[in-house]
Amino acid sequence: MGGRSSFLRVALLTFSLGFYFVSCCVGFVEGGYSNATKRKRVPVRHQLSLDFYANTCPHVDQLVASVTARRFRDSPASGAATIRLFFHDCFVEVKPKNLSLCCAAHCSRILSSLAKVRRMCWMQGCDASILIAPTTGGKVVVERDVEDNKNLAPEAFETVELAKALVESKCPGMVTCADILAMAARDFVHLAGGPNYGVKKGRKDSRVSMAGKVRGNVPRANSTVDELIRLFAAKGLRTEDLVALSGAHTIGFSHCDQFVNRLYDFRGTGEPDPSIDLRLLKALRMSCPRSGGNNDVVAPFDVQTPFSFDHMYYGNLEAKMGLLATDQALFLDPRTRPLVQGLGRDKVGFFDAFAAGMEKMGSIRVKKGKTGEIRKHEWLNTFEEQDLWTPDISMAGFSSAPFLQYALDRALCAETYPLPLPSHKQLTFVAIII
Repeated sequence: MGGRSSFLRVALLTFSLGFYFVSCCVGFVEGGYSNATKRKRVPVRHQLSLDFYANTCPHVDQLVASVTARRFRDSPASGAATIRLFFHDCFVEVKPKNLSLCCAAHCSRILSSLAKVRRMCWMQGCDASILIAPTTGGKVVVERDVEDNKNLAPEAFETVELAKALVESKCPGMVTCADILAMAARDFVHLAGGPNYGVKKGRKDSRVSMAGKVRGNVPRANSTVDELIRLFAAKGLRTEDLVALSGAHTIGFSHCDQFVNRLYDFRGTGEPDPSIDLRLLKALRMSCPRSGGNNDVVAPFDVQTPFSFDHMYYGNLEAKMGLLATDQALFLDPRTRPLVQGLGRDKVGFFDAFAAGMEKMGSIRVKKGKTGEIRKHEWLNTFEEQDLWTPDISMAGFSSAPFLQYALDRALCAETYPLPLPSHKQLTFVAIII
């Protein structure tokens, strides 16, 4: 009896110490992290470098450029689509619903300092998470499933796929999808006539993509200037960056459903948007009826030079020819109007401001080192939303630590889903003649 009693006491003490250790980890994250988030925090910018691949893939810029040049010639829609894809990738933040599981699972590995836990568990920034595809079945699981991202053109995804395949053939396992997307976006800006700025590299690819974190992290067609300023500030970007990066709408097209309310029922008034030029209104109504129209009709953001990356976008806003309400609002708001007017008069100034904005946007909380990976294919999805829920630890009374380790290992098991790329739609391009 004495031996059995001693054994039970030792077992109880061991379990108590184990439970205390996990509880401390969980409490540390939940308490320390939540208190930290009460203070306004500017997103962290990690140091990237122009020559990051100097030893491992020295010609990576040229390899990507060879693909983008061919795509720009054969599929001009790839340009604006890839720039937009990069923007959507960088702006979305993703974190687990509860950091307790992530922290407790990592405690034994990294002796969890809060900074290390955050790097392991907070997924956001330019990390190629937008490229991750879900399993089949129609569930809304990853970023690409969300309505805000469903009209991202397949040409953009194809461009990254092609560039990744070429780079892998020359430098296997060295260059991330996130860096390839950043380089491709830069190439298309330059090919369309815009600035040829250097792209700093060193981003890692994310292991997670969650649909639930898209809304509220990307601008919408009817976002107000207040909403835009708050959104950009949350990413560490200034109002000047907002106006400069909006200039990406100097090329590209938008579907009718993104602006049809401006044509017939602006903000529920039953009338068209009073800030839209009457000639533009008439031209758009001819191709975008109030109802029953073709969902594949698209109109140019820049009605003057839709295929040229220039500063005409800002002149259009002054002339009341902005396509989206969120674009035209930049000229109507007194905080952003002077910036619109300044860039509209200075093409070189716009190019400099745009290049600087792209560099800042492209370096927000990028993943480095062990916080990410070099993805072999863009369609890996190693997390699903249910994997990030915190289970009832008490259910694993036999041993909490192995259970948590099992949960982590399960979540990090990569499964490849060789999904076909989205089918191409036959788009109808509207020629706006003013």
